[in-house]
Amino acid sequence: MGKSSTAKDAQALFHSLRSAYAATPTTLKIIDLYVLYAVSTALIQVGYMAIVGSFPFNSFLSGVLSCAGTAVLAVCLRIQVNKENKEFKDLPPERAFADFVLCNLVLHLVIMNFLG
Repeated sequence: MGKSSTAKDAQALFHSLRSAYAATPTTLKIIDLYVLYAVSTALIQVGYMAIVGSFPFNSFLSGVLSCAGTAVLAVCLRIQVNKENKEFKDLPPERAFADFVLCNLVLHLVIMNFLG
């Protein structure tokens, strides 16, 4: 009896999340897909390291930190571009994207320097 009520609650939660996400603008959905791609790439690298080994450890670290840093920067871009966020209402989306590109450039220059 308790499980059926829990299952109904979970189903209602998933339905409400799906309907709320359906109202999300397409640009935010694209950024979400990019974040998902970056995180999944980092997880694939960690899985590969667990199976094969991490002989050039700085290369493994560079790859994972690059993916994680890119995901964090993309989440920051999503926060700044979101129209419902009142904190960044005066910031144009072009400026937010320029910040994202510049920070990604700096991140990847540091990662390339770390590779040696």
